[in-house]
Amino acid sequence: MALVDLSVVEQRYRAVLAVLAGASVRETAAQVGVSRQTLHSWLRRYRESGLAGLADRSRRPKSSPSQLSAEVEAVVCELRREHPRWGPVRLVHEAKRLGVEPAPSRMAVYRALVRHGLVSPRQRRKRREDYLRWERPAPMQLWQMDIVGGVFLADGTEAKIVTGVDDHSRYCGIASVVARPTGRAVCLAFAAALQRFGVPEEVLTDNGKQFTDRFGKGGEVLFDRICRDNGIAHRLTQPRSPTTTGKVERFHQTLRRELLDDGVPFEDLAAAQAAVEAWVVEYNTRRPHQAIGMACPAERFTPAADPREELLPLRLPGVLKAVDGQAAAPPQPAPAPEVPAPTQVPDRRDAPPIAGQEPVRAWSGGPVEFDRVVPASGNMFVAGRQFWLGPDRAGVMVTFWADTDVIHLLVAGVRIKSFRSHLSNADLAKLAAAGGRAAGPAPLPPAEPGTAVEVDRTVSRSGTVSLAGRVVLAAEILNGRRVTVRIEEHTLMFFDPDTRELLRTRPNPLSWERLRHLRDARPAGPPPRPSVEPVTVQRVASNSGVIMVAGQKVALGRIHARAIVTVHVSDTTLTIELPDDTRVVRRTTTQPVRSIKAARPRKAGHVS
Repeated sequence: MALVDLSVVEQRYRAVLAVLAGASVRETAAQVGVSRQTLHSWLRRYRESGLAGLADRSRRPKSSPSQLSAEVEAVVCELRREHPRWGPVRLVHEAKRLGVEPAPSRMAVYRALVRHGLVSPRQRRKRREDYLRWERPAPMQLWQMDIVGGVFLADGTEAKIVTGVDDHSRYCGIASVVARPTGRAVCLAFAAALQRFGVPEEVLTDNGKQFTDRFGKGGEVLFDRICRDNGIAHRLTQPRSPTTTGKVERFHQTLRRELLDDGVPFEDLAAAQAAVEAWVVEYNTRRPHQAIGMACPAERFTPAADPREELLPLRLPGVLKAVDGQAAAPPQPAPAPEVPAPTQVPDRRDAPPIAGQEPVRAWSGGPVEFDRVVPASGNMFVAGRQFWLGPDRAGVMVTFWADTDVIHLLVAGVRIKSFRSHLSNADLAKLAAAGGRAAGPAPLPPAEPGTAVEVDRTVSRSGTVSLAGRVVLAAEILNGRRVTVRIEEHTLMFFDPDTRELLRTRPNPLSWERLRHLRDARPAGPPPRPSVEPVTVQRVASNSGVIMVAGQKVALGRIHARAIVTVHVSDTTLTIELPDDTRVVRRTTTQPVRSIKAARPRKAGHVS
């Protein structure tokens, strides 16, 4: 190494001597292979320090503003040793709390931890700004709920925790330890949180049987009933999509790391609940949360109004009765009101009123209301008839308003479809006995005389009509068809002018002042009759040109063998769209449509 260094110094020395002897700086620099500026610096250093000035010098800067001072580095390392789970962001936050000025950067703290062996360096993951995050803009707009295990008791059993966090603030409002996470135990914890904090606008859960019967028989579970009675929109995740409830899942990770992973079993449920409550108080009020700018969840959380002071009081089913060992108090320092617990479990239709709740209407004839959950296929089969709502509404609670003339379908109190009723009085009695209730006013009452007008229009190719100079959507399937439009204050009804059969219903975007200039308008006649909307399916014709729809075979001819055709299935007809024609066949079966998309064509030579 010394010979190499001496050789470098000697070369520089010869170049300097050549210039001092009268050689050109440009030519000498070109011969040595350096720039003129480098050769001038060698000359300057030789005049200042002689031959020693030509040796290599350290390029280390005299100061490094980003380098942590020894004192700050010691503070950071001690904090890390006391709290091994704290990362660089939390350590920077705690250093600011201790008055460290200037505060170190996150990367400076990370490098200090690596130098002292307190963290293991690893490849950088995806940048935080690369993730697509969503968050509700205000508290009490959305709660995320779930169930987590890992609470081991001294007798060897494992308890569960019913959890719920506010989407905006990450505030934990539900953390109830239960022996078994039954539907009633989950609803007890949920009801206690509603009584304490008020009613959120929406609740997001997975598809557990405690929360929904989405993949069961399509009935209503107790959790769904609480949401329906209190106007809470219950949203469900897609199957096998845990990231949708990511905030409550992240809460579970923190709960496990800081409380449950110690491995020490709790004496009993009460001891476990007390430990969880103490930890939740720390989490809500003192522990900074990185996802909300290192604020505490309590700083961003504001409960809704006291349910006792709201215009619509909290409604809880009478069947909620505490079971020993299944539900504990909510995880809050202040005592929460107890959930009403009757001495016996009454029938749903005869349940007594609770705390300002209106009694459930017992059915004694007339229209009936009942609730069903839309299955994953979006195709419901209720009371011997299918109702197509589409996969987009899978998991949504639908309320049926039914009498012998019409069936209305409502979601969250808003009517979405109407159908001609196929039910008799005996059918209504069966629905009432199976959990139905006496219905309130019809969702689509007839307009008062003189408050509705009608016009005739032809639907365009894009499925629209023109009303008072404005393009309004009717339905693309009605393109080219002559329809009558009944215009009410809030509703547009498109129906067949000959049969007065209702085809589509849309909200009315036009003001009455604008409708005064509507051409060809006339006073409206009687309301149109609700119709059954056809279900659109696809089928692949067989080698002999035959398709099967709702259990009915239709021969299209060998010319259409292996072709994929679209079929519109109604109660009475099958409308088949062919490449050069549209064929209408009378429907001869009452089976529901079970398959929407066309089956994959079989490979050649395959024998089933």
